[in-house]
Amino acid sequence: MIPYGISHDVALAAEILLHGGVIGMPTETVYGLAALALNENAVHRVFDTKGRPRNHPLIVHLAPSVDFRQWGHFNDKALTLAETFWPGPLTLLVPRTSVVPDWVTGGRDSVAIRIPSHPLAQDLLTQVNSGVVAPSANKFGKVSPTSPQHVLNDLGNEVDLILDGGICAVGLESTIVECTDSFQVLRPGYITTDAISQCVGINPDGSTGSSRAPGMLPSHYAPQARVLLVESLEMANEVQHEWSSIKKIRILNFDDVNSYAENLYDELRKADQEMCDIVIAVRAPDSGIGIAINDRLTKASAER
Repeated sequence: MIPYGISHDVALAAEILLHGGVIGMPTETVYGLAALALNENAVHRVFDTKGRPRNHPLIVHLAPSVDFRQWGHFNDKALTLAETFWPGPLTLLVPRTSVVPDWVTGGRDSVAIRIPSHPLAQDLLTQVNSGVVAPSANKFGKVSPTSPQHVLNDLGNEVDLILDGGICAVGLESTIVECTDSFQVLRPGYITTDAISQCVGINPDGSTGSSRAPGMLPSHYAPQARVLLVESLEMANEVQHEWSSIKKIRILNFDDVNSYAENLYDELRKADQEMCDIVIAVRAPDSGIGIAINDRLTKASAER
């Protein structure tokens, strides 16, 4: 058993963080594995717990009351996006200030920052009154957690507490937008490219270049089961019929894209619980949050 298990006690969670602990933290996107950004030992424990490469940068989460410009240099586009979409599921990659240590950024000159909208996360971050790193609270490359039970199942006694904020409302990681010398969407999410374009009056480019933010690796979000992508439920049924005699198969499809996003990771986890060999996932419409769903499915289905 972990020391405190699953708890609703925000003050206790804040105390653990302030004393160098590591907790499962709810956000509106997914649950994060949280530690104080300025505590090197605590951040290294996050990397070790996840099995995450230490050159893979982390996102700094801040309370609405904190001046985010202490952590990053925001150009006009970044400020406009922050003022429009924060608090919310948007991460901005900006040049870092001297406050941000190398162990957060993987030695890079940029830092990823966001202000979550989840009320419990805001309460926790306000009590901590400093930056908190919170990559998804699961083993590196695996399916992200959207409930406290997912965190417990994945990490167990490797975390000091799991703060129970219920089921994540969005269900997919935040949109990441690079606002440096380039203007790119590095990871699609609930905040769409169209919304970003309308906000700043400029179309961001698609992701190019080396991995410099979470979620940019080609294989990610992957269950144990093999994931196959198809274009329609009819195609999924055909594949299932062909293989059902030799493979245990789960079909993944939702009529509503918001429900698809909210339930995607839970469905992938259920496939593993049921010891499925294959998940046949029907691609979402390639618009709105469907773009983010298809991004996660593509990476879940990639060679590992």
